[in-house]
Amino acid sequence: MKAIAERVLTVGTGRLLVGIDGLTASGHELAEWISAAGRPVLRASLDDFKKPWKDRRLYDRESGEGCYRNAYDYDVVKRLLLDPCRTPGTTSAVLCSIDPLTQQDHAAERTALTSGTVLIVDGVFAFRPEINGYWDFRVWLHVDAELSVQRGAARDQNWTGSETESIHRNRYLVAEDIYVREVEPARWWTSSSTTRRSPALAS
Repeated sequence: MKAIAERVLTVGTGRLLVGIDGLTASGHELAEWISAAGRPVLRASLDDFKKPWKDRRLYDRESGEGCYRNAYDYDVVKRLLLDPCRTPGTTSAVLCSIDPLTQQDHAAERTALTSGTVLIVDGVFAFRPEINGYWDFRVWLHVDAELSVQRGAARDQNWTGSETESIHRNRYLVAEDIYVREVEPARWWTSSSTTRRSPALAS
C-alpha cells in the first residue's frame, strides 16, 4: 500500500479521484498512507450509494444478477460525490447517501473539499462504464473468491445471521462474476502506465 500511495501522489498536486475495486471484503489502507504524506484525504464507499431497501419490491436486488444490475444508484453517486469532486471550484461533496445498515438518509450532509483533496472511493463495481471515467488512478485488489466469501461472512454475520455465507456466495460472488465477465475491470493493469489514469494491482 505504501508503494501504491507513492504512485498516487505522483499523479499531481491537484484534486485526485482514486477508485479501488475488487471482490467484496477485500479491504485497504491506502488513505492512511496518503494522509501520512501530508495530503488531505477523504474516503467514501460505493456501498453508501445503494438504492434504499424500501424500494426493493420495485426490482430484483437479491439475486446475483439483480444485485449487479440494480443495487447501486450511479446517478446519485455521480451527482452527490463524483461530479462535485471532479469539478474545479466546488467546495463540498456528499460522502454517504444512504447508510446501508441503518437506511438513514445522509444526502444533506456535506463535507468540505480542498483543491488538493485526494478522494478514495472503494467498492465493488467501481470500474463500471457508468463511473469508470472519473478515476485519475485505479487499484484492483485481487482476492481469491473463496477467501472473499469467508471474509465477508465473518464481517457481516452480526446483521445477516445464519444466511451470511449463502448471501456472499450466491448473491455477491455471482454478481462479481457477471461484472468481471462483462467489464473486465482488471484490464487496466495491462494499460500503459504512462497515461494520467494509471493502473495498479494489489493482492
